[in-house]
Amino acid sequence: MQVKILSQSHIASLGLTMREIMDALIEGWKILAREKVELPAKIGIHPRPDCYVHAMPCYVPSLDAALIKWAAGYPSNFAKKLPYINGLIVVNDPETGLVEFIMDSAWVTAWRTGAATGVCAQLLAAEGASVAAVVGAGVQGTATGLALPAALPAALPALKTLKIYDLVPAQVDRFVEQVAPSAPRAELVRSPSVEACVAEADVVVTAVPILEKPQPVVRKSWLKSDVLCVSEDYDSGFDPEVMTSGLFVCDDRNQYLQTQSWGAYFQNYPRAEGLHADMSEICAGVKPSVKTGLRGAVLMGVAMHDVMTVELIKAKLKTNPVGQIAEI
Repeated sequence: MQVKILSQSHIASLGLTMREIMDALIEGWKILAREKVELPAKIGIHPRPDCYVHAMPCYVPSLDAALIKWAAGYPSNFAKKLPYINGLIVVNDPETGLVEFIMDSAWVTAWRTGAATGVCAQLLAAEGASVAAVVGAGVQGTATGLALPAALPAALPALKTLKIYDLVPAQVDRFVEQVAPSAPRAELVRSPSVEACVAEADVVVTAVPILEKPQPVVRKSWLKSDVLCVSEDYDSGFDPEVMTSGLFVCDDRNQYLQTQSWGAYFQNYPRAEGLHADMSEICAGVKPSVKTGLRGAVLMGVAMHDVMTVELIKAKLKTNPVGQIAEI
């Protein structure tokens, strides 16, 4: 069996833009709202403390697209100078079940997660928001920094300041270097603390390592009363009071509630009755976008977004056939 292999550098060379991915994710959320998609909640194993390896399958009938992502998150890798997130995406031919592609998942995960936050800001950020903050300046935080300017026309038309905090100053330096060209109108500010970073921000995003026993770094008392708070790190970034004191949304209702029911994550976060909507309902107009008050969002990452991003990659490959063919 011949399979096309795509490395991270192959995928990056295709020139996908954050705006393209954001638009694809909006369409993906609309598909989730109007048709039955096979999207089971991600399952995982935990070989070491605070470490996970997740399996994320998805089949979208209207696109006839099927894949599974096998992705690991190891905070302990920082000390070993290894990537926190790594994994593979396996794409199957729905007609035969044969594997068509095996590709790196780290680039896809970072960019589609950042894009999801961009969409969330586009739909839920206050009109005229001018200050955004990103806590955690690693690969995921940096992708989010790229996504926020991509949402400018609809979400943050007056963005003036993008504040960044990370325990590792070198990561903030890399963030600024990579994000600055995409945010020419915004001042990028290196914050001395989490509190200073989130103070007076209209949009706050956390992208810190996911922990089994979280020690939240963002307190409600540090935030404006009118703010959008987006977690890309389960319940590790925001104190539960942030997510339980106002309107609360998630990226996928089934996955959030099922993960919560397993007893490890989100135990002090909103239950079903406290969930205003998931993003598919907001994108489809089933539930309203709310742009005032305290708004909290948990974006766990769903395999549907991997499908939508991989479909973009497959389209780009038609004119730029990078990658290698392997006999398996």
